[in-house]
Amino acid sequence: PADSAADGARVPAEDELRARLSEEQFNITQRKGTERAFSGQYHDCKTPGEYHCVCCRAPLFPSEAKYDSGTGWPSFFRPSNPDAVREADDFSHFMRRTEALCARCGAHLGHVFNDGPKPTGLRYCINSAALNLIPEKSAPGESAPQK
Repeated sequence: PADSAADGARVPAEDELRARLSEEQFNITQRKGTERAFSGQYHDCKTPGEYHCVCCRAPLFPSEAKYDSGTGWPSFFRPSNPDAVREADDFSHFMRRTEALCARCGAHLGHVFNDGPKPTGLRYCINSAALNLIPEKSAPGESAPQK
């Protein structure tokens, strides 16, 4: 059975994630994989909205914090709230990096670096496959942006 997160939300079980996610999404979020640069659906996306965890649907990053870092992955200078993303040391690939994880379910999102823009100086370099963009609601008479 799935566990409950600290905020009371349900954290999906592995078999549920395997059934719901693509192989790439599962590999990235559960096995700490990565997508090729410039290949993800959100690396160049400009649609306003909020990016959520593909596993547990927790809000992670607002589109206002997204910027073009030139790296080929969606980059953000801050999460939706200070408790949305958890950090952990990552010593894989003979490097020391800081891993970015969904604070609710522990899904691997990408990495965070100290070379981002003001005001935070941070660059959350995130795999598109770990995200689901929820577009802002459109004004009456307009259709919602498509992802």
